[in-house]
Amino acid sequence: MKTIRLILLVLLSISLPAAFQSCRHGGSGSSVRSDGNAVPAGDTLRVVTLYGPTSFFIYRGDSLGYDYTLAQQFCQAKGLEMKLTAVKSLGRAIELVDSGKADLIAYEVPITAHYKELVKACGPENYTRQVLVQGKVKGKAPISDVTQLVGKTVYVEKDSKYLRRMQNLNEELGGGIDIKEIDTDTLITEDLIEMVSDGKIPLTVVDSDVAMLNETYFHDLDISLDLSAEQRQSWAVARNNQALADEINEWFATDEQKQANDELLKRYFEQSKSFPKVRFNFDKGYISDYDGLFKNYAPGIGWDWRLLAAQGYVESRFNPSARSWVGARGLMQIMPSTGRGYGQGVKSLGSPGVSVRVATRLLSDLDRQLRDYVPNDKERVKFVIAAYNCGAGHVFDAIRLAKKYGMDPQVWDGNVAKALLMKMQKKYYNDDVVRYGYARGSETVSYVKQIMAFYEHAKRVIPM
Repeated sequence: MKTIRLILLVLLSISLPAAFQSCRHGGSGSSVRSDGNAVPAGDTLRVVTLYGPTSFFIYRGDSLGYDYTLAQQFCQAKGLEMKLTAVKSLGRAIELVDSGKADLIAYEVPITAHYKELVKACGPENYTRQVLVQGKVKGKAPISDVTQLVGKTVYVEKDSKYLRRMQNLNEELGGGIDIKEIDTDTLITEDLIEMVSDGKIPLTVVDSDVAMLNETYFHDLDISLDLSAEQRQSWAVARNNQALADEINEWFATDEQKQANDELLKRYFEQSKSFPKVRFNFDKGYISDYDGLFKNYAPGIGWDWRLLAAQGYVESRFNPSARSWVGARGLMQIMPSTGRGYGQGVKSLGSPGVSVRVATRLLSDLDRQLRDYVPNDKERVKFVIAAYNCGAGHVFDAIRLAKKYGMDPQVWDGNVAKALLMKMQKKYYNDDVVRYGYARGSETVSYVKQIMAFYEHAKRVIPM
């Protein structure tokens, strides 16, 4: 019964909506209510944030994001339970703190005259600016001055602040910059950055935090040229909530928290999040040293062992000591929370046998969840692989989006895969049918594609 209960907990962490999250931590100290009165440890801090690649998102059933994690650390330090609400706009977040329905906006609120009239800034103060994104070309110096943009082509999102900045800069320089406007229904910021990395377009413009985040996925980018003045941003509380603002500022000013914040910034904005591209080399006549494990466990889920091996390769490059930036471990990159759900401690996830066993149990459970939505066994495999990568909740969101926007919700390629890519755009991850917010769909779509390519090649050269 205990094992069944633990498995159910894992499935719930993968599939339950994340609009409201609560997490209670130990610790000592006190914090304050919105009326400014101190409250004893153990009370609740009502935090509001927005979905996004830097603030808050769900990945493999775990809640992540720089602002989310920092807010979690504050609650832990003060012995508070955090009740998290994810909303669709900054305006709505401000409404909640202004009305007393939330205490803290854990999101980057611009520190401007306009917002100073609405909320009180507090906590971590970060600086962003617009930067030029260009590829690193061996033997060629990068553009290092805005005057060098004359005669160059720059791709920017239509009706965006990037377009307005480039238009103003072009006027300042007397013209000569070829500005290409891209419809955001077709391509978004992350797409343009990837296209620069792939050499498909020469230049684009994005905010520095977004550029830094994407540089951890694409290591051949130069983002050193600033194109705008710095914009200060911070968390915020209600204008009359000076006590909570002081409490947060005092906590953040400690040497211990400054160090913790530096580590958090490195995790989200500096640590590499990509593996080398898939390479096929089966000259030895086998796939890996773990073929025996894949052959042993694959039949239990009805898979070809070579498909399971392909997933192991894309997950860790067959490295049982691998650890990702989000903390996934081992040969099959099991999240610690998932391991616990299947009765395994963190240390045991380094065991190849444990890793493959847990992975196949998770794959089996995901297959069971998706069976009614994708009845075709062969097609469903891609959905299951995608859910393993990003979490079942995001896949179900993509199924609903596909259905809503006239695509086939039972076909992955060109349909649900396309809908998952849409979940990178605010317009779609805030859609009424979406329950799990932002997802880095490009990562998951590439993940499925790499596994299937590896598998198809292995089928041709490695015997069953």
